[in-house]
Amino acid sequence: MTEPVGIALVFPELLGTYGDGGNALVLQRRLQWRGIEARVIAVGVDDPVPSSCDVYVLGGGEDAPQTLATERLTAHGFDQAVARGAVVFGVCAGFQILGRSFTGADGTQQPGLGVLDCTTRPKGTRMIGELVVEATALQLPLLTGFENHGGITELGADATPFGRVLVGSGNGAAGVEGVVTGRVMGTYLHGPALARNPALADLLLSWVVGPLEPLDDHVVDRLREERLHAALGRRHRG
Repeated sequence: MTEPVGIALVFPELLGTYGDGGNALVLQRRLQWRGIEARVIAVGVDDPVPSSCDVYVLGGGEDAPQTLATERLTAHGFDQAVARGAVVFGVCAGFQILGRSFTGADGTQQPGLGVLDCTTRPKGTRMIGELVVEATALQLPLLTGFENHGGITELGADATPFGRVLVGSGNGAAGVEGVVTGRVMGTYLHGPALARNPALADLLLSWVVGPLEPLDDHVVDRLREERLHAALGRRHRG
C-alpha cells in the first residue's frame, strides 16, 4: 500500500500567527478530494522534526519564537529533509528563518537556516495590508493575500523572486515578493495563502505526487475575484 503523503506542520505554537497552519489543512484536503491519502503531522517545539515528510509548512511568528524555532530546526537536522528534496513552504517568519539571517528580538542579526539566499533586516515601520503578486517564477494566476511584517528581505545573487508586487510591499525591496529555490518557497502572503490561492497549493502538491486532476474551485474563485478587485481597485484609485 502506498504511504500517505506526509505534511509536517512545523511548531504551530511558535509559527502559527494569522492562521498559517491552515496551509497544511488545505494541502491535505486537496489531496483527499482527489482520492490521495494524506496526513498532517503537527510537530511540537519539543518534538523531533521528522525527516521523512513530503511537505514542511512553516507559518508566521513573533521575534523570540522565530529565533527558538530556528534553533530547534538546526538541532534536528532540518537541512537533511531539504537536501532530500522535500517541499518547504514558509510564510513571513517561516520565510525569514529559511534565509541566511534575520533580526532577532534583541535587535541583532541571528543566523537563519541558510536554505534560501536572502537576509532580513528591520524596516522600522510595519508593512500591513492586502498583497497582490504577479508570479514571475512560476506559471500561476495572480496571487492574493495580506501581509503584516516589519522586515525587509533582500535577495542574494542565487535567489529567484517568487513574483512582482502589484499591491502592497512584499519583500520591501526591489518591488519583488518571496523567493523560490528548487522546491523551497518563501512568501509574505498570509490568508492562509493556500486557501486564497488553490493553484499555488496544487503546484506544491504536484512537486510531490505529479500532475493533478482539476477540482471545482468556483467558490474560492469568487472570493479571489472579490479580494483582487478590491485590492487592485484601491491601487487604481490611488
